[in-house]
Amino acid sequence: MAGAPESELERFDGDVGRVLAVVAHPDDLEYGAAAAVARWTGEGHDVVYLLATRGEAGIDALSPEEAGPLRVVEQQRSAAVVGVDVVEFLDHADGVLEYGLDLRRDFVGAIRRHRPDTVITLNHRETWGPGALNSADHRVTGAALLDAIADAGNRWIFPGVGGEAHRVRWAMVAGSPLARHAIEVTGTVDVGVASLSEHRAYLEGLGDHPMADPEFLRWVVADAGARAGCEAAVAVELFEFG
Repeated sequence: MAGAPESELERFDGDVGRVLAVVAHPDDLEYGAAAAVARWTGEGHDVVYLLATRGEAGIDALSPEEAGPLRVVEQQRSAAVVGVDVVEFLDHADGVLEYGLDLRRDFVGAIRRHRPDTVITLNHRETWGPGALNSADHRVTGAALLDAIADAGNRWIFPGVGGEAHRVRWAMVAGSPLARHAIEVTGTVDVGVASLSEHRAYLEGLGDHPMADPEFLRWVVADAGARAGCEAAVAVELFEFG
């Protein structure tokens, strides 16, 4: 890792190995993390996407029965843009995710099946920053996932679920207000924007919200890049499990 001033972001240049990206909804990865995924797949790393829900409650103008299948297709197309071929859905209900053994067990099963070295997820903290409350699904997903990473390495917790126990080395939380590290994505910003653009129905449903424009992503990674001493980056809170 390259050093940086204490008040800024330290660039992470470790070997991520195999990567499992876990989030609550279609589109969650595309607001930054997908640009890092594009870098990793371009370097030859295997990356798998796992989504807790199908995002069926995410478009106000569409019923869940209409939105769910549509958002699955959009997520598959979005993942393909950044070189990800495997996209799995756990089929928990969108908007009402609950922290508990069921969700932890599902995450443990996926970790043991895919055996990643690195897991990346989205901000699970209470807020995105002062005055910007995070969603319940994001908070629940991240908390359950971090616990499941520890569970997956213990053969006596959820024995037999997903296979043999597996230890993850790194967990990264993209967009966390407690981020102290960054993944440089200077060469993959355009691919990240293209990946976000595949969520057409979702973005249209956002109306005139600033996040409805895929170009919004450029501001996000430029801001993190400025803090990391490069052109563009994804800010992450980093956990090392050893």
